[in-house]
Amino acid sequence: MILVLGSTGTTGGEVARQLIDAGVRPRLLVRDARKASAFEGGAEIMKGDVDDAASLRASLSGIDKVYLVSAGTELVAREARVVDAAVASGVKHIVKLSVVTADTPTITFAKWHGASEQKILASGLAWTMLRPGNFMTNALNWAPTIKTQNAFYQPTGTGRWAAIDPADIGAVAVRALTSPGHEGQAYTLTGPASTDGAGYAAVLSRVLGKQVAFVDVPPDAARDAMLQGGMPADYVAALLDLLAAMKAGHTDVVTDDVHRVLGRAGGTFESWARRHEAAFR
Repeated sequence: MILVLGSTGTTGGEVARQLIDAGVRPRLLVRDARKASAFEGGAEIMKGDVDDAASLRASLSGIDKVYLVSAGTELVAREARVVDAAVASGVKHIVKLSVVTADTPTITFAKWHGASEQKILASGLAWTMLRPGNFMTNALNWAPTIKTQNAFYQPTGTGRWAAIDPADIGAVAVRALTSPGHEGQAYTLTGPASTDGAGYAAVLSRVLGKQVAFVDVPPDAARDAMLQGGMPADYVAALLDLLAAMKAGHTDVVTDDVHRVLGRAGGTFESWARRHEAAFR
């Protein structure tokens, strides 16, 4: 029996959908059952929250494997609660969505995930770490200004990154959850090609049939925009840390781990953009 956390989010939703498509009936723990309505009939949907001890314990009853995903500044404490409850409930295996370089962390996000990984390693549970880089879906944050100004703004200069399709992260997670041989493995997951902001703009120009520009902006301008958008200051600082690493060239990494696990190449940004074209129009 598999418990999927975050099933109303980006990767958790992919894991839930792909498990169901594979004939596996997962259990989903969700705050708002309405947001998981697409999974009705194919999954056991349980209303609750990992921050509530009673509902977390109930969701883990009879569970063998957990897909663990969290976000935000409370990530370390939240995932620690899940790990402790999983041990107490007799869970055998955790597949954790982590982040690239969590094993040698220098940026804030990697430090958060690295601390959570260490908690899992110390728990005695079997584990699989999924360490993706930037998601292709993060490009949806560019959609508002692409629609109105034919441009997107980001303080990454000529820094390159190999964005990954979350569908591929979900596929790797499902493989780890449903087949043996992934215990004790850490997979660094990237897309098949690395490019910079101008390169992503060129792909979007081709897909949309109009010129889309990438505009490098000062970090202070990005910080002000995120704060004005209501993002918590601690999370803004973590994002700026990541963006600075991207600009410095520290995210220019391509691995073959997706191919190694799935036996196929990961999806391209152009393929993803064509599936989501409407979001940018």
